[in-house]
Amino acid sequence: MGRFGYLIKRIKGMDYSRFFDTVNFVHEKNGKNKLGIFFDIVHCGLKYQAGYMDYKVFEMYNLNEKQRSTIITRGINNEIVKKYNNPDYYKYFKNKIEFNKRFNKYLLRDWMEITDTEDNFEEFKNFCDKHGKILVKPLDECCGKGVEIFNVNKKNVKEIYNTLVETKRPLVEEIAVQCEEIGKLHPSSINTIRIVTLNGEIVTAFLRIGNNNDVVDNFNHGGLVAPINIETGIIDYLAIDKSGNIYERHPVTDEQILWFQIPKWPRIKRFAQQASKEIPEIGYIGWDVCLGVKDPFLIEGNEFPGHDLYQLPPHRTDGIGLLPIFEKVMNKKGELNDEDINSN
Repeated sequence: MGRFGYLIKRIKGMDYSRFFDTVNFVHEKNGKNKLGIFFDIVHCGLKYQAGYMDYKVFEMYNLNEKQRSTIITRGINNEIVKKYNNPDYYKYFKNKIEFNKRFNKYLLRDWMEITDTEDNFEEFKNFCDKHGKILVKPLDECCGKGVEIFNVNKKNVKEIYNTLVETKRPLVEEIAVQCEEIGKLHPSSINTIRIVTLNGEIVTAFLRIGNNNDVVDNFNHGGLVAPINIETGIIDYLAIDKSGNIYERHPVTDEQILWFQIPKWPRIKRFAQQASKEIPEIGYIGWDVCLGVKDPFLIEGNEFPGHDLYQLPPHRTDGIGLLPIFEKVMNKKGELNDEDINSN
């Protein structure tokens, strides 16, 4: 489509009510002239492919042109996806059953599919007898929608099975068990590490932490996010929630987040790099990784990594975004050396 075509498409589909809400929001925040804000948003759209939400979320109104040029905006992120990801292979990431089949060796936990047959119900009963507590997912929802935990026993097993059939949630998994160090930050949720790989190299990583005793750690469900230093595995910025609140310690558990050291970080990095080689046709992936008691394992992968969590204002030094890091990898030649995913 190209940059011009993308911009035309965005203009045609724009929610102008929300556009002007953004103008009013910025005006109330910094007192700048509304007309000036309007034209500055248009300028950022034309020059940096930034939508009005990018302008607001990344606080581009506070950045100079040099800083703005380092932000991965929605349009730039779309271009990276288009360049590195072949749509013919999206099914392995969009459909969670297909993902589990293809990446089974990286899951390190039992799972099964609900198919609404007599034999399948017997399989489900045996699965529940073995695990007791199960996690269920819909096939293609994101942001934690439809994810639920059930305690299954002989009295309710048929009822729960019928519920899963009726609500079209065919994926049943053994409950993931995370390591003690990360689990204590928020025990109610599996606190996953989002690692983004591009051409097999890690370009950014952050820890997602649940909040308010919710079972999911998703940012859109009130969770917290904190970037991980790729070299050291240390969280060296404050955590933030979607409302913009920042935290040195977790608001529920009071556990320290800032300067937290991700355990077994070198092993986690090798694990993500190894997983990124499984489908070479998808070169830009957001992995959700859980560190278990012994080894890292996959929760899921995303063939269209969202760019909004990469460069939140409290997580940028001197206002600089991640585009220079991405460009360095995109301009790099060579192949990664094979490494065993569970090597020390």
